[in-house]
Amino acid sequence: MSKNRKLYLFDAMALIYRAHFAFINNPLINSKGFNVSAVTGFTNTLHEILTKYEPTHAAVVFDAPGPTDRVAEHDFYKANRQAAPEDLVASIPYIKQIVAAMNIPCIELAGYEADDLIGTIAKKAAKQGFDVYMVTPDKDFAQLVEEHIFIHKPPAHGKGHEILDLPAILEKWEVDRPEQVIDILGMWGDAVDNIPGIPGVGEKTAKKFIKEYGSIENLLAHTDELKGKMKENVEGNKDLALISKQLATIILDAPVIFDVNEYEIIEPDKKKLTKIFTELEFKTLGKRIIGDSYNFNAAEPNPSGQMDLFSVNQSEPEAEHKEPQETKDIHNVKHHYHLVQTEKEIKELIKILQTADHFCFDSETTGIDANDCELVGLSFAVKAHEAYYLPIPSNRPDALKTLAPFKPVFENPNIIKIGQNIKFDMLVLKWYDIDVQGNIFDTMVAHYILDADTRHNMNALAASYLGYNAVSIESLIGKKGPKQGNMRDVPLDKITEYAAEDADITYQLYSILKDDIKTNGFEKLYDEVEGPLIPVLTQMEKEGVAVDTQFLNEYSEELEDDIATLKHDIFEAAGESFNMDSPKQLGDILFGEDKMAIPYKGKKTKTGQYSTKEDTLSALKDDHPIINNILEYRELAKLKSTYVDALPKLVNPKSGLIHTTFAQTIAATGRLSSIQPNLQNIPIRTEKGRKVRKAFIPRSSDNVLLAADYSQVELRIVAAISNDEKMIAAFQHGVDIHATTAANVFGVQLDEVDSNMRRKAKVVNFGIIYGISAFGLSQRLNIPRKEAAEIIDAYFEQYSGIKKYMTDIVESAREKGYVETIMGRKRYLRDINSKNFTSRSFAERNAINTPIQGSAADIIKLAMIKIQKKIRSEQLASKMVLQVHDELLFDVPKHELDIIQPIVQKEMQGAVELKVPLLVEMGIGHNWLEAH
Repeated sequence: MSKNRKLYLFDAMALIYRAHFAFINNPLINSKGFNVSAVTGFTNTLHEILTKYEPTHAAVVFDAPGPTDRVAEHDFYKANRQAAPEDLVASIPYIKQIVAAMNIPCIELAGYEADDLIGTIAKKAAKQGFDVYMVTPDKDFAQLVEEHIFIHKPPAHGKGHEILDLPAILEKWEVDRPEQVIDILGMWGDAVDNIPGIPGVGEKTAKKFIKEYGSIENLLAHTDELKGKMKENVEGNKDLALISKQLATIILDAPVIFDVNEYEIIEPDKKKLTKIFTELEFKTLGKRIIGDSYNFNAAEPNPSGQMDLFSVNQSEPEAEHKEPQETKDIHNVKHHYHLVQTEKEIKELIKILQTADHFCFDSETTGIDANDCELVGLSFAVKAHEAYYLPIPSNRPDALKTLAPFKPVFENPNIIKIGQNIKFDMLVLKWYDIDVQGNIFDTMVAHYILDADTRHNMNALAASYLGYNAVSIESLIGKKGPKQGNMRDVPLDKITEYAAEDADITYQLYSILKDDIKTNGFEKLYDEVEGPLIPVLTQMEKEGVAVDTQFLNEYSEELEDDIATLKHDIFEAAGESFNMDSPKQLGDILFGEDKMAIPYKGKKTKTGQYSTKEDTLSALKDDHPIINNILEYRELAKLKSTYVDALPKLVNPKSGLIHTTFAQTIAATGRLSSIQPNLQNIPIRTEKGRKVRKAFIPRSSDNVLLAADYSQVELRIVAAISNDEKMIAAFQHGVDIHATTAANVFGVQLDEVDSNMRRKAKVVNFGIIYGISAFGLSQRLNIPRKEAAEIIDAYFEQYSGIKKYMTDIVESAREKGYVETIMGRKRYLRDINSKNFTSRSFAERNAINTPIQGSAADIIKLAMIKIQKKIRSEQLASKMVLQVHDELLFDVPKHELDIIQPIVQKEMQGAVELKVPLLVEMGIGHNWLEAH
C-alpha cells in the first residue's frame, strides 16, 4: 500500500459561504447579471489545492436538503441561522456541475450534515492508510484530527494555506486529546448553530474547566467545587450542557461508503468544463484550469439578444442547462473588413466618414498608456459587419501627414463619434494634434449607466447583446500576443482583422445601447452628464499635473530619518530588535507574557495570534508609549513607499508631468476614480501625510494653484432630499452645522457647545449617512455603547426628517429594486429583499448612501462640464488638472485669477438647484498644500 495516498475532503457549504462573502463589497457579476462570486472563489480554491498539494483522492461533501436527525430531535438546533443569500443558493447547481466535470464525486446524504459524512469518511480512510485532509474553515472539525487526519484551512484574511496537525490542535485548544474539543464546544456553545452551551461559559472558561475536569460529565459531577453564579449556571443547565455536547459531536458512523476507486483523482472532462465556464463567462479562470486549449465562448444570449438588466434578483438556475447554441464569431459571421493604404482608398474612406452623421472609431497603439504611446492604426465603422483599418506610420512627420485629411472629420462638431472607452482614443489623438469634437457616445459608459455593477468590457457586451465571441490577438498570432500592448508586433493582415472587428462590434453595440438609454429614461444622465464629461476628462488627463521631484527626494530622506528614530525607540522599549512588519513577532513582543505583557483588549486571530491591526493598537495607544510609536512608524513607512518614493517614478518622460486616468465606470455610485496613479488618495488626515500635497506645484513660476472645494456637500444633499426642516434651516442661515447638531443633540444653547460636543456631532453627522451603528460610533468616539446609542437616538429625535428619509428610501428600494440620484442615476440593489440578514443589510446601507454620494458625484461632474465650457469659450490658459471627490484643482496664470475664480465659484455653486445653498471654499497657493 502506497504511503503517499492523500485524500482531500472539501467542506462544500463552508467554502461556498466563505467565497461568496469574500466578495460581498465588490461582488463578481457577469454580463448577464449573475453573481459568480461563490462559483469563482470555490473553483479557485478547489483548483489551487488540487494542483499545489496533489491529492491522490478527493471528494466534495455537501449538506443534503431537508432536516437532519439533530433537528428532528432538537428543533432549536440551527433555528436562528440566517437564510442563505439567494445568489449563493443560485450558485450551488453550477458548483456541482463543475465538480462533476472535474470527475470528483459530490457526496451528500439525507438526514446527515456534511460534517458527519466527512468525519465518517475521514476515519474510514485513515484506517486504510490514507493521509486525510479536511478542507474547511470550521473549528468543529478539530475534534476529528489524529495522526493521519488533518485540517487544511484555505487562505483567508491575507494569510496563506494552513494545515493543522494533532500537535497544533492540542496546543490551540489546550487539550490532552482532540475529543475534548467536543466538551469545549458543548460548554462554550455556538450562536451560529444555536447550540446553547452553559450560560456564562465562554472559550476561556471552557478550556479551564477541561484542564481541571477533563470532560463535561466530570464537571457536572463536581459542581460542589464551584462557587457563586458559575455554580448556579452549571447546576441549573446540566441537561442543556449534555445536549449541547451531543449537538457538537460529529457523527462517525454515517451510512456512507468510502469507495477508493470512486474517489481517485482522474483527468477532468475538459469539454464539459468548457461549456460551463463559457456559460459563466470564466475566461481567465477557464484558461488557468483547462489550459491553452481552452477557447472561451460566450454564454447563450437571451432570445431578445439583450440582457435583463433590471430584475432585482435573478432566478435560481436549473441543475441541468440547455446546450449552448453555436456562438457567433469572425469565422461564421459574414463581414467585410478593408485594409486602407493607398491614397485612393484613404480618400474614399474620408468621403464615407464625412457623409455619415455618426461613425465608430478605435485606435491601436504601441502601449496601454495613452499619454506615453504611439499610434499604430485607426479602425472605422459606419454600418454593421463592415469596417476599415488605416495603418499609421511610426515616423511622426509621416504619421501627421497621414492623419491630416482625417482631422476635419474628427473635429466636425456635427458628426457623432462612437467608441468603446473612447476617452483613450481621444487622448491618443490629442498627441497628434487632433481634438475630437461633437457629441460622443461611449458604449462602455452607456452600459455603466444601464447597469453599474456588471462588466462593461467589449467582449462581455458583445457576448451578452450580440451573442458574439470577439477575436483575441492571442488567437490570431499565438499565445504570447503583443508585448505591453504594442500592436506594431502584430502582422498587418491580423491587426486589420482584429481592429476592424473592434470597430464593427462597437458600432453594433451603439445601435442597441442608445435605444436602451432612451427606453430606460437615462437620456438626461447621458446627454447632460456622462457624455459631455468625456472630453472634459480627456483634456484633464492630457494636461497632467506638475510635481516637485526635488522636494519629494528630500522629504524621502527626512522620512527615512524619522523611521530610523522610531525603530530605535521601539526596539529600546521592547528590549530587543525584531521584524516590525511581522504581525506575529510584533504581537508576541507587545502582549506575550514573557515579553512586554501589555494587557491585550482585542480578540485573537483565527490562528490564535494577537491582532496588531490599526484599530486594535489604537485602542491601546494610551496604555504604553510604544503603541503610538508603532502606529507612527506604519504611517511613515507607508507614506514613504506608496507616495513619496513612488511619485517621481511616475513622471511622464514626454511631458515631465504626472498624468492620472479618471475612470467613469468603476464606482457604482457614480463617483469618478483616479487610477494609474491614484491621485485622489493623497493622504490628508495627518500633518506628515498632508505634506505630500506640497509636492504638487504649478507648471510655471507665473502660475499658481487654485483649489475649490464643496463645503459639506453630502450633508447639504441629505438636508435637501430628506426635507428635514432643522437641517435645511441651519444651512440656509449659514450656521455651523456640526455645532448646531451638537446643540440639538446634547440639549444646550449654541454658545454652550464645546469642542468635544462638536467633535462628536461631526462624527454622527457624517456617520449617519453611512449607516453607522451604536457600536461603530462608540468605537469611533471611544465612548460606551450605551452613550453612543443615546446620541444616535437623540439625533433622530431632533432630525426626524432624516430618519424618515432612511426608512422611506429603503422601502422604496424594496419595491423598485433600485435607488436613484438627483440626475436619475440608478443603482440596482439585487440583495435588497434577500432573506439573508448580512446581504440585505449591506444593500440597505447602499440604498441610504447611494442617492447621497451619487448626487454629490452628479453635482461636481456638472460643475466640471460647465467650467471647462467657460474656459474653452473664453480661451483661457487656466487648466483644470485634478478632481478629488468634492474638490477641483486648477493650474492658473496669475493674471487670470480674477477671471477664473468667479467662474469656478458660480458654476460649482450653481451646478444644480437644491433647497439649501451649495457653498464652495477656495484657496490659492504655490503648491496644493497651500491652496487646499
